[in-house]
Amino acid sequence: MLQKAVTEFSSLPGIGQKTALRLVLFLLRQDKDKVERFAQTISEMKQNIKHCAVCHNISDTDICPICSDTRRDATTVCVVENVQDVMAIENTQQYNGLYHVLGGVISPMDGIGPNDIEINSLAERVEKGGIKEVILALSSTMEGDTTNFYIYRKLAKYNVRLSVIARGISVGGELEYTDEVTLGRSIINRQPFDGRQ
Repeated sequence: MLQKAVTEFSSLPGIGQKTALRLVLFLLRQDKDKVERFAQTISEMKQNIKHCAVCHNISDTDICPICSDTRRDATTVCVVENVQDVMAIENTQQYNGLYHVLGGVISPMDGIGPNDIEINSLAERVEKGGIKEVILALSSTMEGDTTNFYIYRKLAKYNVRLSVIARGISVGGELEYTDEVTLGRSIINRQPFDGRQ
């Protein structure tokens, strides 16, 4: 039973066998009620957290708190790869627009094409009108740049300004690991995107 628990914990990202064993042993030292609350919380999270019907961020409601906040700038949409990127940008407190979470980037080597991520729903949002600027805030990787270019071509027919975050972020760097000051400055100093970056 112990090994089964260690195996389950070590299947989580960033958790190796030693850390998994420490977590299991920690839980065994806790009282039964605390462990049951922990398990119940995980179960409820899995049942109740879903993707926002508008931006694909995570939420416990159909429309996430960001999309439903009327104080935010609904004319600007920041396109990110994943939910962690939304959290990282929100932590900078430098952006007050909306988001669009792609759920990945185009990666032919991994078998991920444009139809496997939320690019078409982004185009649908832009086509409905009201959006004046789309900020491309994808990681500075080959896959991120490929996805930026694809989005640029997909949205070129619409009357919308395309910009890309400033490249204070290192090439090959993951957005979620960038410090808040650098990420905040890159949002403020974003550049127009013409498909040649």
